[in-house]
Amino acid sequence: MRILVYDVAADSGGAATVLKSFYEEFCQDTKNEYVFVLSVFELPETEYIRVLNYPWIKKSPLHRLFFDQFVAHWLVKKYRIDQVLSLQNIELPHAGVPQVVYEHNALPFSEYRFKPWEAFRPWFTQQVLGRMMKRSIRHARKVLVQTNWMKQEIARQCRVSPKKIEVKFPPVEMLKAAPWQMDEKEPVFFYPANASAYKNHRTFLKACELLQDRGCRNYKVIWTVTGTENDGIRAIRKEAEERGLPIFFKGTMTRRELFDLYASSVLVFPSYIETIGLPLLEARSVGAWILAADCMYAQDGVGDYEQADFFEPFSEKELCEKMMHIIDKY
Repeated sequence: MRILVYDVAADSGGAATVLKSFYEEFCQDTKNEYVFVLSVFELPETEYIRVLNYPWIKKSPLHRLFFDQFVAHWLVKKYRIDQVLSLQNIELPHAGVPQVVYEHNALPFSEYRFKPWEAFRPWFTQQVLGRMMKRSIRHARKVLVQTNWMKQEIARQCRVSPKKIEVKFPPVEMLKAAPWQMDEKEPVFFYPANASAYKNHRTFLKACELLQDRGCRNYKVIWTVTGTENDGIRAIRKEAEERGLPIFFKGTMTRRELFDLYASSVLVFPSYIETIGLPLLEARSVGAWILAADCMYAQDGVGDYEQADFFEPFSEKELCEKMMHIIDKY
């Protein structure tokens, strides 16, 4: 069988990691042939793997749309493809052959529904792209997902058989760290996340303000944002500084630094939209305490973990209480 692997979106980060994991898996397969169709990300060819790069796709959304609609299916015919594996959440248009879709965007299937005036891009993904993804899922021969909760929600929302959906957990390297031990003099609460609105830094901020109102200052919070990424996070940093809260905006960290902090802090994870919530699994691997938003992804990842506790994602009062409980132990 000749399989076309379509992933012109991947260029770095998690998408590139997933792409490489499939590539490494297929390098061991000598029964099938593979044609990887990519934009700028480069992979070496092998006896059974051909790699086609089209960097001009990245020039603009129109270039990408043109390639999707008018070039990609021509490649299917040119290379006599028997099956398409799309790593981009949606089927390849006009392919004319059976397709497998790797669905890794959690937005269309999450509990929280965005309003257009709240955050346009997530709303557009849920309401417009999400419908395309769901239609694609119904048409696909098989669907690959990263987590059990997504398998359940896709089966329910798209009304397809769970047998059609396979959970394929992405490769994750867990670094070794010292046994979990928090500083007894000053408890540390750690939140590794970017500045997206759904990461919900504001609920965390408000919980810290409640702690301050109760006279509690003997703790420290570390975030992996600088506080300058966008208007929302800038407003949060300004409010934290005006209130004199012990929140430190450290910016991006290496994985070694992340694991060292997991091993000496409590992970607080208020994000209300995730596919996996990787920091939950990373913190669990070192035996850390975890306070997580009570969402499907978190219950899937650490619901059976004794050191995890959950709070309503928009309740700063509930998060404050759980942080206070930990602080009082030290």
